[in-house]
Amino acid sequence: QVQLVESGGGLVQAGGSLRLSCAASGRTFGSINMGWFRQAPGKEREFVSAIKWTGRGTYAADSVKGRFTISRDNAKNTVYLQMNSLKPEDAAVYYCAAGGRVLYSDSDYYTPRSYDYWGQGTQVTVSS
Repeated sequence: QVQLVESGGGLVQAGGSLRLSCAASGRTFGSINMGWFRQAPGKEREFVSAIKWTGRGTYAADSVKGRFTISRDNAKNTVYLQMNSLKPEDAAVYYCAAGGRVLYSDSDYYTPRSYDYWGQGTQVTVSS
């Protein structure tokens, strides 16, 4: 079992920045892949970014490439999502996800079913 707790959401003006954090507990953090997803009202949950358990591979949705950066600190059992140049369309509830299975395809990191554990979410609101 892995417990995930997100923090760092809030209200920011367009063009601003936020850093989300996700603290994990309950299992060896260094052996699990981590991801961020988001869900806006009336929309499906969508992939934002992911990082391999090694920390050496990262993935990002086209909509956030060049603006969002995912990182992890295995010593602190925490994964981060640095979000810069925020846009109103980035507003959503952001969810942290963790998965311990081996993923053989890059596309696997983009799908929610590759992750077994989810946080409660943190709200990000971007004003125009």
